[in-house]
Amino acid sequence: MTEAEARDIILAFPGAEEGTSYGLPSFKVRGRFFTRLRVEDASLVLSDVGFDEREMLMAAEPATFHLTPHYQNYPTVLARIESLDPGSLHSLLERRWRNMASKAMVKAYDASRSA
Repeated sequence: MTEAEARDIILAFPGAEEGTSYGLPSFKVRGRFFTRLRVEDASLVLSDVGFDEREMLMAAEPATFHLTPHYQNYPTVLARIESLDPGSLHSLLERRWRNMASKAMVKAYDASRSA
């Protein structure tokens, strides 16, 4: 996947917009951190990934999923965009988005997907 394709997937979520977090370019939903591109390793920061799931992802796809010491104590995994499957990105982001979006946003999103 390319960075442009990843950006399109990210911004397709209702309320997703570009912003900054800690002075770095990121994507937000309702003013809160959603994800960001790590320029240093062309990876996305994917939050709301439990520790067990993170270990499983890194074991199953070590070329894609990885971690740095900074994120080891957070329910987060890093994913190299180049080898990341678009469906996997969407699924991981959708979980994060559902935890951040308002109930009305989720209801409208679900209604639009079932139509």
